[in-house]
Amino acid sequence: MTSTGLTSAPAANLTSAVEGGTKGTAFTSFDVEAFEVPHGRDEVWRFTPLRRLRGLHDGSAVADAPAGIEVRGSDGVRTETVARGDDRLGAAGVPADRIAAQAFSAFREATVVTVAKEASVEEPIEITVTGPGAGATAYGHLQLRAEELSRATVVIDVRGSGTYADNVEFVVGDGAQLTVVWIADAAADLVHVTMHHAALGKDAVLRHSAVQLGGELVRLTGRVRFDGPGGDAEMLGLYFADDGQHLESRLLVDHAQPNCRSNVLYKGALQGDPASALPDAHTVWVGDVLIRASGVGTDTFEVNRNLVLADGARADSIPNLEIETGEIVQAGHASATGRFDDLQLFYLQARGIPEEQARRLIVRGFFGEIIAKIPVPAVQERLAEAVERELAVTENP
Repeated sequence: MTSTGLTSAPAANLTSAVEGGTKGTAFTSFDVEAFEVPHGRDEVWRFTPLRRLRGLHDGSAVADAPAGIEVRGSDGVRTETVARGDDRLGAAGVPADRIAAQAFSAFREATVVTVAKEASVEEPIEITVTGPGAGATAYGHLQLRAEELSRATVVIDVRGSGTYADNVEFVVGDGAQLTVVWIADAAADLVHVTMHHAALGKDAVLRHSAVQLGGELVRLTGRVRFDGPGGDAEMLGLYFADDGQHLESRLLVDHAQPNCRSNVLYKGALQGDPASALPDAHTVWVGDVLIRASGVGTDTFEVNRNLVLADGARADSIPNLEIETGEIVQAGHASATGRFDDLQLFYLQARGIPEEQARRLIVRGFFGEIIAKIPVPAVQERLAEAVERELAVTENP
C-alpha cells in the first residue's frame, strides 16, 4: 500500500483460504465462548480497530439498554416478537465470529417479519433500528422471512447512537423474491457490528443493497448460502467515509448448489481534512466467493471500486475467489482504488465546467450506477442528497 491509501487487488485465490478447509468451512457457533477473543493478527479482524469496538469483541460490553426496532408493514406481512428459544431463529446461518455469537447470546428478544406465501407486497416494508443511546450498549436480532413465491421490498434504516451488535437473517423461500435496502445513517458516535445471513431456496432471488454513511465504526459481515438450485443473489454496496470513520464490509457468497448466480458490486468514496485531529477515513472491503464442487453451472462476478478524495484516507480492497469445479458459466472479480481521473477532469473543464463542479459530477456519476439499481424512489432521492451533503463537506471543511 502506498502513502496515498491506494491498494492493489491480489490474484484470485484458488487454494484453501482457512486452515483445514475453505472459507465455507470456517468455524461457526451460537456459543460466544467457543470463539477466542479476537486480536490484530487474526485475518478476519486485522483491518478492524479493535480498541474502538468498546468491548464488543472481548465480552466487556454488557447490554445495559434496549435498542428499538419498529416495523411498518402492510397486508400479507406478519410481525412477531419472540424469545431466543424460537426454533426459526438461526435458520439462515450461524454466527461466524465472536461478536455475532455475543449478539446471539445476549439479545433480549428477536423480531421476526414474515411475508406470507404467494403474497405480493407492493409498498416497501419499513424497519427502523435505533441504537441504545450515547454511552449505552445493546444487542439485537432481526429475521425476515419471504415464504414460497412471495415478493417484497424491505428498507432497514439504522439510526441513533451508542454501541450495537446484531444478527440479521434473510430466509428466502422457493421461488420468492426479496429486495433489501439496509442503510446505516446513524449518529457520529455509533459503533455498529452486524452479521447478515441469507439462505436462498430453489429459484429464489435476493437483491441486497448495503449503504454505509453515518457512524464512527460500522462493520458489516454478509454471508449468502444457496439451499437449492437456480438461486440468484445480487449484493450492492455504497459507502462514503469521512474523518474519524471506519466502514468495513466482508462478504461470503457460498455456491454449493447448481446453476446459481451471484453478482457483487460495491463502490465507496473517502474524504477528509489532513489537518483534522480525528483518525483518517478508512474503508475495508473483503469479497469472498466460494464455488464448491457441487456448484456446477455457477455464474458469478464481484467488483469493488474506491475513490480517494483526500490525502491520508485509506481503502483496503481484497477480492478472493475459490473454485472447486471447472464446470461453471463464468467466475471473475475486479478491484480498483484511485483518485479522480485527470482525463475526465480535463474533458469537463475544457467544456467550461469549473473544477469543483467537475469533481462533483464525477462523484455523482461514480455512485449513480448503484443508486439507480435501488428500486425505491424515496431511497434513491435520499442517497443522492446524502452524497451531495458529503461533497459539500469536502468543499467546505
